[in-house]
Amino acid sequence: MTTRREFIGTLAGGLLTVPFVAEAQPATKAPRIGLLGLNLATNRNLPEAFRQGLRDLGYVEGRNVVIEYRDAKGKFERLPALAAELVALKVDVIMTGGRPQALAASQATRTLPIVFTGVGDPVLIGLVTSLARPDGNVTGLTLSTGPELVGKRLELLKQAVPGVGRVAVLWQPDAPGEPKENDGALKAAEVAARALGVRLQIVEARGPADFDKAFAEMTRARAGAVTVFGGAMFANERGRLVDLVAKNRLPAVYPNRDYVDAGGLMSYGPDVADLWRRAATYVDKILKGAKPADLPVEQPTKFELVINLKTARALGLAIPQPVLGRADEVISD
Repeated sequence: MTTRREFIGTLAGGLLTVPFVAEAQPATKAPRIGLLGLNLATNRNLPEAFRQGLRDLGYVEGRNVVIEYRDAKGKFERLPALAAELVALKVDVIMTGGRPQALAASQATRTLPIVFTGVGDPVLIGLVTSLARPDGNVTGLTLSTGPELVGKRLELLKQAVPGVGRVAVLWQPDAPGEPKENDGALKAAEVAARALGVRLQIVEARGPADFDKAFAEMTRARAGAVTVFGGAMFANERGRLVDLVAKNRLPAVYPNRDYVDAGGLMSYGPDVADLWRRAATYVDKILKGAKPADLPVEQPTKFELVINLKTARALGLAIPQPVLGRADEVISD
């Protein structure tokens, strides 16, 4: 028979062991996301859009998710080493924006899941086998909807500057993975130009060192406006590019609003911040066990026309009201 004293001692001993049992339980480990950027300092709105997408799904940085940032600070050559650092950290998933970052990550690992956004044609550059079935450790959201956007930008430029007769097309012909994609875009631009009654001047810039020469060519040919093709090099140098366009007093249309925020006249293209927000959904699915190979690559669903009236005034340009009325955002000061 157990005495009262023995019972109390047993009970007390049991109670004393409870906290130790609880403390022995392993704490839930917060997932770690590696974010690989080319120039995060000049694209702060995009990581914030990604974090907002995570918050919408219940992830709060520093509380139940850890984000390891690696920023190349505009230096393309640093990307492979930074990607290797994230692989060595054994993060749960790597998030990238842009073609060079995505390629660096995919070359650093064939096993860790990778989610990209801001890539033109992921099939063309070998990131995925197809949009429907990525068939590997990489998936995400593409910027590309085909070459038709180039024609749409020319149309908007012609409407904004009705009297323009010659438009320069600035492109980078030898960017890895982009020449074939740009070939289609050039053909689309030529078709649109004929329909709009404007002449095109194709101007190449293989790197930032070619910018001054490119604009000198535009001046000699008396281009009345310029459209800038997409590409990581142009995006990385957009501040200088926008300054050169302003110096040469050329109305210009760009592939996304970052150029307009930097002082460019107008842009039309996918809402890049929306793509970064949507990328959080991919990361969430992967953290919950989904495989990138089973997550189809998605295309943009939201597009935006952004116009900078301050730049228009500096050019002495009056944007017609019908064009302003179609804009998703007008920057006035």
